[in-house]
Amino acid sequence: MPAASSSPVRVVVLGGGTAGWMTATGLAKLLPGTVEVQLVESEDIGIVGVGEATLPHIRAFVERLGIDEAAFMKATHATYKLGINFRDFGRIGESYIHPFGSFGEEVAGVGFHHWWLELQRQGKADPIGEYSLAVAAAKANRFAPPAQDNTLASTYGYAYQFDATLFGPFMRDIGLANGVTRHEGLVTSVERDGPSGDIACLVLKDGRRIEGDLFVDCSGFRSMLLGQECEEEWEDWTHWLPCDRAAAMPCTHETSDIRPYTTATAMPAGWRWQIPLQHRMGNGYVFSSAHISEDEACQAIRDAAEGVPLADPRVLRFRPGRRKRSWSRNVIGVGLASGFLEPLESTSIYLAQMAITYLIELFPESGRIDKRDRDEFNRLVDMEYDRVRDFLILHYHATQRDDSDFWNHVRTMEVPASLADKLELWRKAGRIEKYSDGLFYDASWIAVYVGQGLLPERHDPRPALVDPARVASALGTLKQAIGSEVAAMSGHVDFLAREAARLATPA
Repeated sequence: MPAASSSPVRVVVLGGGTAGWMTATGLAKLLPGTVEVQLVESEDIGIVGVGEATLPHIRAFVERLGIDEAAFMKATHATYKLGINFRDFGRIGESYIHPFGSFGEEVAGVGFHHWWLELQRQGKADPIGEYSLAVAAAKANRFAPPAQDNTLASTYGYAYQFDATLFGPFMRDIGLANGVTRHEGLVTSVERDGPSGDIACLVLKDGRRIEGDLFVDCSGFRSMLLGQECEEEWEDWTHWLPCDRAAAMPCTHETSDIRPYTTATAMPAGWRWQIPLQHRMGNGYVFSSAHISEDEACQAIRDAAEGVPLADPRVLRFRPGRRKRSWSRNVIGVGLASGFLEPLESTSIYLAQMAITYLIELFPESGRIDKRDRDEFNRLVDMEYDRVRDFLILHYHATQRDDSDFWNHVRTMEVPASLADKLELWRKAGRIEKYSDGLFYDASWIAVYVGQGLLPERHDPRPALVDPARVASALGTLKQAIGSEVAAMSGHVDFLAREAARLATPA
């Protein structure tokens, strides 16, 4: 983190909503004395507001800002999330959970999944999800915070499912309390510095001029500064991720049965989500407009919803991909202004949070932008997007479905070389590509590979050298221990109620 200077760097954030207020609040809170943050937004411009599910990384962001978790959850009507239940992706009628946690543990330097694969080869293994505490708790609709030690109870994490239309205003209140200056108004033009070409100020409709040293573009799909003004090229990934629409529709649900996980169910032209919040169920159909019309998709989500609709379906249009550079001149794109990947693995808020984190780490001291910092930021952001892209493509490509043109296309399409290499490594040796940066590690890839029926031709030979009875006994003991841990947890709804009561009780 750079040292505070006598002249704070003037940061102007264009756009409110989730990305804008996360950025403004994060900079103001975590770089005190270093920045002077202004945010420009207009109530005439709506927000996307369907990114209701998150990844465990959001907890670190909430904690760093000193936010009480129970207060945050109350304000956003949030529930806990232990993973994602994928239905009908490999074959119709089959499902698996991608957990926020591990499968078993490494033994004698050999990853757990190799031991499981050996027993599975012998026909003696239960489904791999039986050896995950997060999966077992999710299926039982139970929840408890993970232990902060090295026991079995520490082998999982959790995220939140919340109302995205409430998250931005919640972050706004915190940002304003930490010194962010908010300007209401529409930007009609941009002034640039002649010699450098950098943006110098934003001009609002009423004539106000908002000057700054650094500009963060959180203007959503418009990408007004990064895309339009700086003309940063868009790298289109529709050929790998053909879904380019989402029909979103909230409905009622049974509050006595709020699940601690998100559900993604494959559909003939894409997939639909179910995200249980405290006050409603979020539903949506993410689909390819080349394979189904918007009217047909809206009717499909109406037919699939399990509660009473609270509004008509709202169609969102998007293109999957990212800008060639997310930091250009003195403009940094965060959120949709930088890139977009469909919400199959709830990565949207993570990608915004990741960009904010990298910006804070590489923040230009005294406003002087170092090309090396800018290049490193772009490298890190590109890496994050590319790895998430490959993981999302895997869900489509690793399917055995042939019941529609959409699934035939994604099953047979050529995938990026980076994903092809990962698939080859798994198919031939049951191995996962190792990396220390980026999202989705071993357990995530294993969950999708195995859950969608893609088993390797070979695996580590060492488990075959051990008495199968000993291995089976060890796995059986693990299952029993997981069952005991789950039995000791509260029901998810009960835990939510207890946390709400704790917040309501005076200290």
